[in-house]
Amino acid sequence: MNKQPNPEATDDDNPEWTAADVHRAIPFSGLPDSLQRKLRGRPKAEQTKERISIRLSRDVVDQFRASGDGWQTRMDAALKEWLNSHSPA
Repeated sequence: MNKQPNPEATDDDNPEWTAADVHRAIPFSGLPDSLQRKLRGRPKAEQTKERISIRLSRDVVDQFRASGDGWQTRMDAALKEWLNSHSPA
């Protein structure tokens, strides 16, 4: 394995860190709380969803997908609505 950097592959917008850069670095836990919250992403939902694999009719999936972004959430809502008036058994 060639350990020498390839000058043609060097990314000027994202150069390799020097020893001085590493020395100046601050651990995530050392950042202000407000910045940590922003970098952490959205908070975990109170009610999380479970990832599963399911086989559905092509026409059902196509119609939900055609409705645009958020189609999986709308499909989840449709199933919840069905459960309000039906027993899954």
